[in-house]
Amino acid sequence: MTAYRVGIIGTGSFANAHAEALKSLGDRVKIISAADTDQERGLAFCQTHHIPTYYPNAATLLQESQPDIVHVCTPPNTHAPIVHACLGAGAHVICEKPLCGSLSTLDELQDLETMSRHFVSTVFQWRFGSAAQRLKQMIESGALGDLRVATCHTLWFRGEDYYAVPWRASWDQSLGGTTIGHGIHLIDLMLWLSPKWAEVYARLATFDLPIEVENLSLAMVEFENGALGSIINSAVSTRQETYLRLDFQKATVEVRGLYSYNNSNWTFTAPDESLVTLWNQKADVPNSLAALINATLDKLDQGLRPPTSGSESRRIIEFLTALYKSAFTRQAVKRHSITNTDPFYQSMRGFDDNSPT
Repeated sequence: MTAYRVGIIGTGSFANAHAEALKSLGDRVKIISAADTDQERGLAFCQTHHIPTYYPNAATLLQESQPDIVHVCTPPNTHAPIVHACLGAGAHVICEKPLCGSLSTLDELQDLETMSRHFVSTVFQWRFGSAAQRLKQMIESGALGDLRVATCHTLWFRGEDYYAVPWRASWDQSLGGTTIGHGIHLIDLMLWLSPKWAEVYARLATFDLPIEVENLSLAMVEFENGALGSIINSAVSTRQETYLRLDFQKATVEVRGLYSYNNSNWTFTAPDESLVTLWNQKADVPNSLAALINATLDKLDQGLRPPTSGSESRRIIEFLTALYKSAFTRQAVKRHSITNTDPFYQSMRGFDDNSPT
């Protein structure tokens, strides 16, 4: 089997996790190049991870090393143009979240994806632990009945030092605050495990710091089957926790952790012991970036669409756009109601003079 040749664009903190994950996959991949506009950082990254070639920018990396797959690990506002260039150069892409900051941009990227016959995946590693995979199987089999209640809480803390990095505090550069920067992972997992969402109603707030973006959001979501969910995304919570609870007709399933999980982080409660037995018949594989990459490569080997690309990317971007629109307009927003004539189709904050209230 020929290894996929991989380039990494952006060599900041996220890139180290990508490099370590790629190296853990052995002969499936070979990291051939990395690019960063900060030469000192880029060269140090290449030395640390034994990457043979450093490039000063994405364009040169794409032209000269011609990778099969590119990992995009740059600040959010740069994702879309870099992904565009990668697809144009004939490379598949695995991009850090958020993939982009508007439905308009997403649709452009997905049109280019179709034309290039290459795929763009987003980093949503919370789907790829064995417990989440097992739960997805049980939901799809109908064993748990219908969802009734969803509780999705990303309660983190980020202070002055975190937002001292300029791009994190700005709408133009970060594309949003804690909702799109932190809560996106658990929201993606919730939406992946739930019926289609129908409507969302939300509020944003910014506390204690001189930043443009929100560091707290709350939302209520209604699903097509009538189930209801609560979502909290916080960067102001001193005791940090990531918590998802799904109450089905026949069972309650919970995961409680911070940035990752294994089976010990999950609780399964059901009066029917046969369901408990069914739940317990699984391996203990933690969620990880390596597991996501491995699943992506499995699909590429088969010539199939990777699991966090296409409609899976659009679902989360559409939901977050609707959440932000609801908060800015103080109105509930229905799924598929944001069309290309809506200002929120072009930007998650709609008009430039909008501000969280």
